[in-house]
Amino acid sequence: MKSIEQIAQRIKGMREMLDISVTEMAKVCNMSAEDYLEYESGKKDFVFSFLFACANKFNIDVAELLTGENPHLKSYAIERKGKGLSVERRKGFDYLHLASRFHNRKMEPYLVSVPYIEEALNSPIKTSTHEGQEMDFVLEGSLKFFIDGKIEELNEGDSIFYNSALPHGMIASDKKGCKFLAILVK
Repeated sequence: MKSIEQIAQRIKGMREMLDISVTEMAKVCNMSAEDYLEYESGKKDFVFSFLFACANKFNIDVAELLTGENPHLKSYAIERKGKGLSVERRKGFDYLHLASRFHNRKMEPYLVSVPYIEEALNSPIKTSTHEGQEMDFVLEGSLKFFIDGKIEELNEGDSIFYNSALPHGMIASDKKGCKFLAILVK
C-alpha cells in the first residue's frame, strides 16, 4: 500500500474514532466535503495545510499522521545525512522531515530537493498556502520563487522568510536542480 493511502486511512480512522463528521473536518480544512473526502480516501495527494489542520483537530503531531507513531524524543533528535522521514508532498519534489521523532516541536524542518524541469520555467508556478510562517534557505542551486504575486530568484546562500498564508510556490531554475532547507512555524 502506498504511503498516501496509509496516511488517508490514519486520518479517516482518527476522524471516526473521535466521532467528527466529514462536514466538520471539511470546515476545519477550509474546503468542501467532496474535496475533503478526496484526501481522506487517498485519491488526492496531501498538502501541508490539510495535514496540519487534521493533526491540530485530532490534537496529535503531524508525524503521527505520517508514520502512525507518536514522536517520543524530548531532549534532542539527530537525523543523519540523507535520512529523515520522507514526505510525499509534491510530485517530483523530495521532502525529508528532519525532526519527525521530536516530541512537541514548535516548527517543522524539511530538507527539500527540487528537480530541474525546463518546461516549468515557462509555465505558471503551482502555489499553495498554509498557516504560519516559513523560512526557506537555499543550500544548492537556484529557485525561481513565487510569493504574493511576485517572482524572486534565490541562489545558493539566499533565504526568504514569509507569511505562508500567502500563495507561494517554487521551481528549480538551475539545471542541476535545487536543495533548500524549509522551516515551517505554526
